[in-house]
Amino acid sequence: MTQSILSRQTVFNGHAFDVEKLQVRLPDGRERAYDLVNHKDSVTILPLESDGSMWFVSQYRMGCECQMLELPAGVMDDGETPEVCAAREIREEIGMAAGELRLLGSVYLAAGYSSEINHIFLATGLTSAPLVMDEDEFLDVKRFSIEEIQELIEKGEMVDSKSLAALLLARAYLK
Repeated sequence: MTQSILSRQTVFNGHAFDVEKLQVRLPDGRERAYDLVNHKDSVTILPLESDGSMWFVSQYRMGCECQMLELPAGVMDDGETPEVCAAREIREEIGMAAGELRLLGSVYLAAGYSSEINHIFLATGLTSAPLVMDEDEFLDVKRFSIEEIQELIEKGEMVDSKSLAALLLARAYLK
């Protein structure tokens, strides 16, 4: 038994995402309406220095109404590949270019209501190569050891899901 989408209607067009009302046939034959957020795909980058330290950014996030510590990340531009986006975002957010970008995996951020897939990269061979940040970004760039990050996770102070997923996927590379 599977679910099937019977119809779609866009009910909101926004700057960052659109919302569709879906009419769905459930496996038992009943019909139900669902809301789906159509969001462009995104990337998260784990910038890893040769000494094992990592670069993070802290920024205000509307969803939690708080400063959030997270790995550099961003939304893909139309026609942009995940790797090109990751190379651009790391330069915009922490001012570094990666000698090597390795795709670690891809994760859905909120599959229950959003179409967004986040592609997670490990960035190594870092060199200074800043790009101008987006005009609406106000980032505080910070460098942490794996031990410091582990402590923040254990204290419940690292709550960004894409950063936690990236750290899990990168565990074989972290000292």
